Amino acid sequence: MTRTDDEVSGPDGDIGPDVAAGPGEVAGPTDEVAGPTDEVAGPTGEVAGLVLAAGGGRRLGGRPKALLTHRGRPLVEHAVAVLRTAGCTRVHVVLGARSGDVRERARLAGCVLVDNPGWEEGMGSSLRAGLDSLAGSGARAALVCLVDQPGIGARAAGRVRAAFKDDTSLAAAAYDGVRGHPVLFGAAHWAGIAASATGDRGARAYLKEHAAEITLVECGDVAQPYDIDTEADLARLE
Repeated sequence: MTRTDDEVSGPDGDIGPDVAAGPGEVAGPTDEVAGPTDEVAGPTGEVAGLVLAAGGGRRLGGRPKALLTHRGRPLVEHAVAVLRTAGCTRVHVVLGARSGDVRERARLAGCVLVDNPGWEEGMGSSLRAGLDSLAGSGARAALVCLVDQPGIGARAAGRVRAAFKDDTSLAAAAYDGVRGHPVLFGAAHWAGIAASATGDRGARAYLKEHAAEITLVECGDVAQPYDIDTEADLARLE
């Protein structure tokens, strides 16, 4: 179900969803994202932001990553602010574990909130739900951000967004030449990605198959692509 009101990645950083606002949705961009983006390309609305925030935080004792606190607010707010500061005026957020708590505690006004009832099936289900929610929205590409990577900010997201050319675009941030997040999927790829996004594989198989078409955008100078996966990783939160 789509309303306005994890994670689709593997260890190598492969990623592998317009309605009226409902209750529990509050807030626009926060001040948690410092600095302007390096580049912003394309007319407003062509590239939609997509935050994957459905995971249950199994290795964190069942604490959903969307609700982990970073700079005084839930991580999901930080991810939304990154995409908005990077130039995405439309942002969809896929929720799953404790989605009611996320709606209550996070300020997400203006976002399209996407329920993924199958979030326990794995990251692929969240990616499918997110891309499906963008169908008919007018967006020509999705800039996909993972909720558990607070070290990746608006400058990196803006660089990847600037790689958008048309519906066939495929682009990804790179760190010392290694592909990571965020990833930009042109709309022409959405059906193929959704068809291959099963279990915990996300878009990994699709990206491998289309590796020659991917524009890598170096972001190692402006971002740190660590994940918040374990108790030890919580020390990276501010």
